[in-house]
Amino acid sequence: VQLQASGGGLVQPGDSLTLSCSASGRTTGLAGMAWFREVPGKEREFVAARSWSGLSQYYADSVRGRFVISRDESTKMTYLQIRKLEADDTAVYYCAANTGAGVNWYRPAYEYWGQGTLVTVSS
Repeated sequence: VQLQASGGGLVQPGDSLTLSCSASGRTTGLAGMAWFREVPGKEREFVAARSWSGLSQYYADSVRGRFVISRDESTKMTYLQIRKLEADDTAVYYCAANTGAGVNWYRPAYEYWGQGTLVTVSS
């Protein structure tokens, strides 16, 4: 499975942004998709996860209410919609996929990772 994240950029506080993650290869066995983010000097942290079926989702407390994870079944694209961006949202955002854990916040549960897309929130 190959994942590719895109959509990052320089945005202002309060703006909205949608990140995209394309999945290719043997995607039929996937159970869950997630977004993580990483700031230099800190551990990569969980942001949001969604089951491949779309029946369940889970968000980190720090982003719940502002972030929405969604997926387009026809294109196998997974999205992360971010509203009211804050300076603390500045990070490299990674999409990830797993074949057994489903909706999971635990980073090692994900076998496949995209290359990351940088989001910079600054005025």
